Amino acid sequence: MIRLENISKIYATDVVLKDINWEVKTGDKIGLVGSNGAGKTTQLRILIGDEEQTSGFIRKEGNPKIAYLKQEFEFQFKNTLRQELEGSFTEIQAISSELFKIEQKLKLTELINNKKELDFLINKLGIYQRKYELLGGYQMKSEVEKVLPVLGFSISDADQLVENFSGGWQMKIALGKIILQKPDLILLDEPTNHLDLDTIKWLEEYLLSIKTAIILISHDRYLLDKLCNKIIFIEDGVSSTYSGNYSNFIDKKALDEKAKNKAYQLQQKSLESQKKYIERFRASATRSTQAKSREKQIDKIEKISESIKIKQTPSFNFAESSSSGKEILDIKNLCHSYDDNLIFFEANLKVNSGDKIAFLGPNGSGKSTLFKLIMKRLKPELGEIYLGNHNLITSYYEQNQAEALELDKTVLELMFKNLPNWSQQRVRSFLGGFGFKGESVFKKVINLSGGEKARLALALIVIRPSNVMFLDEPTNHLDMKSKENLELALKKYKGTIFLISHDRYFISKVANRIVEIKDFQFRSFNGDYEYYLHKKDI
Repeated sequence: MIRLENISKIYATDVVLKDINWEVKTGDKIGLVGSNGAGKTTQLRILIGDEEQTSGFIRKEGNPKIAYLKQEFEFQFKNTLRQELEGSFTEIQAISSELFKIEQKLKLTELINNKKELDFLINKLGIYQRKYELLGGYQMKSEVEKVLPVLGFSISDADQLVENFSGGWQMKIALGKIILQKPDLILLDEPTNHLDLDTIKWLEEYLLSIKTAIILISHDRYLLDKLCNKIIFIEDGVSSTYSGNYSNFIDKKALDEKAKNKAYQLQQKSLESQKKYIERFRASATRSTQAKSREKQIDKIEKISESIKIKQTPSFNFAESSSSGKEILDIKNLCHSYDDNLIFFEANLKVNSGDKIAFLGPNGSGKSTLFKLIMKRLKPELGEIYLGNHNLITSYYEQNQAEALELDKTVLELMFKNLPNWSQQRVRSFLGGFGFKGESVFKKVINLSGGEKARLALALIVIRPSNVMFLDEPTNHLDMKSKENLELALKKYKGTIFLISHDRYFISKVANRIVEIKDFQFRSFNGDYEYYLHKKDI
């Protein structure tokens, strides 16, 4: 369908893409992955013509229709749902506008005495009406009404304003506009951002059900695993294509890197041996010719770049802590509301040491409020919350944790304040695991982006000893490798974990117990995420 050949993109200050080569076939479900800033969104923008490549070619068979779901939705928020969906039919809308103008002119009384102008407008009206019919203008309303239930809307929802729908429903509206365009290829840029698990599950099932080709940029590795039959990995501006889903890509990439690293080591060893021979016999009367010949051979060898060596984001472990008692938490008959909305009613929950619990539920179900209640940041309206008192050492990562950082210090200064006995090399290596590399460690906290502050706040949680940890969306702002490192560290963590996350892959790797908040109650499943999916509707 589409092929990208030797695509590069160079900005005034940066080379983003160097040598991009990949193709889309009919029905492909492709995951476009790579670290933040690797140029993934740039490639989508080049595909739809919003940006122009510096060099290379885009080859297209026929004229495939491409639709693009951007990270930020483009709506007329004062439109009704129906008006917004009808806006997908851009050509029909343009014709409809012209028809309206002609009809308004025909109402003018002065045309009665101007037969020539009247005939012209009537002929023009007929032409536009035929075009409107050919484009399917008279079926537009039924097309919109057919897609409403597919998206989960009722017919009565069609007259609601777009601004009245939540972020998850707005994503469905944006997807509906794309569906109505009947594209050959759909581009999706982080479609699961800000969605709750129920909506993410709906999106996953919908995308699996359609035959349209898809290119997906996402940090949702579970979605990449379930949906994709091909992964395109972008690193240092160069693309590599892997068949299979995300898990297959991880396995194959590890093998590729191991093989390339071994080849690099063997070549270095061979070159070192050759150089020693050349140095030894360069001045020899009998072997100088042979030495010079070997020197010429070395110059002709294609060197394996040192950058081929395995690139690792430094891993980390949570600080050691003494053990807690067996009983961690006992919630009895909890009743609580938030902004006059009931979120818990006579809810009960017990947690023991070693539980690694992921709390699931739609946005607004009270997950973050529950953490605040347990940590005594809020007082429950009714019921009792007992947090164990035997050697309990807690740490708490909130979504707005970054707001409490000392803004006047540099990243390095803040870490040294908390790690006075660590060497600079050890601190910088540790910070590398959270995306702070090179000169970025000398940035003042006040000048960090929101994502950088969140990563720094998480790094400070990691170094503080605890045996009970509360983590509210800890993977926000982390790249893939940093998420993997956090997963490994949490799996090795010997304490108790309370986790809120929309990252299903992350949950599946960390949690050994799932608690679903549903109908104001806690429904507990003593198993991992796959066990929960299997059991929850039984």
